[in-house]
Amino acid sequence: MVNLSKNIESNVTLTQSAIAGGIAGAVTRAIAQPLDVLKIRFQLQLEPIKKGSKYSSIFQAVCSIIKEEGLTTLWSGHIAAQLLSVSYGTIQFSSYEKLTQICKQTNPQFFNTHKHWVNFSNGAIAASVATVLSYPFDTVRTRLIAEEKTNKAYRGFVNAFINIISKEGSSALYKGIVPTLAQIAPHAGIQFFVYKLFTENILNKIDYFQRRSHITSVIESSIIGNLLAGGIAGVVSKTAIYPFDVIKKRLQIQGFQQHRKFFGKQMYCNGTIHCIKLTISDEGFLALYKGYGPSLLKAVIVSALHFAVYDEIKHFILKNTNLNK
Repeated sequence: MVNLSKNIESNVTLTQSAIAGGIAGAVTRAIAQPLDVLKIRFQLQLEPIKKGSKYSSIFQAVCSIIKEEGLTTLWSGHIAAQLLSVSYGTIQFSSYEKLTQICKQTNPQFFNTHKHWVNFSNGAIAASVATVLSYPFDTVRTRLIAEEKTNKAYRGFVNAFINIISKEGSSALYKGIVPTLAQIAPHAGIQFFVYKLFTENILNKIDYFQRRSHITSVIESSIIGNLLAGGIAGVVSKTAIYPFDVIKKRLQIQGFQQHRKFFGKQMYCNGTIHCIKLTISDEGFLALYKGYGPSLLKAVIVSALHFAVYDEIKHFILKNTNLNK
């Protein structure tokens, strides 16, 4: 994130970071939703990804989805996805900022000495909290993306939410939460670690990526630098935890297979370990990386935009707050 001086950073309130995080989540989701749809469709395809299969490449998948289900299908589950992104971004960034402020105030020397590992742990904790609180939106989004548009199970977000609870119980909204938490802590921790490492220790020391803060005389990384650092953070973190994401998506559609017959063979499993075993035994180890292409592209775009937009909004808020004092 932008490298603000200590006295300015301490002025970031919970509300300000929450607003910045929510806006950042909404902006990135609106842009990246089609990539999310592609990623999930690939992850749920049990057949090998090759010529002749339902989805064999990103381009073929896009053409197939538009031809068979319409252009708007690329934004399937967008309302649920927006609610997920806004709530997740709001909780994650505000929690991260609060934890960072507590660490700085409690033991400044320890924070400065172990800053990158503190960023990792704070990012992991903040993301875990945000995930638990926003997870039902993720399940509903996955169901809306996974369903056949010619054999719809739901009439929209509200109908899906109500139907899942009434037919499967409220616990169904948390299907796949175990592999999700197993991936989200290291994923977010790595993201914050890598992003802060590049913006505060590498890119802000290169002339091309530098800019002087309007709030203080501190040299910080430019928006281009923040986008680059966010993209790198997205690649590293997504690659590290990707198999957990595949398993999560497959668990989220259990009990929903009758609305996916159009897409080919369906998997029936009863837990994380069973799902992993079935995936590897039936499809091979590399099946844990199905959809990696569009997912990586999405990770670069989302991570870059999420961090950069958040920092620019936070910087704008801080600048105007200080000017009005």
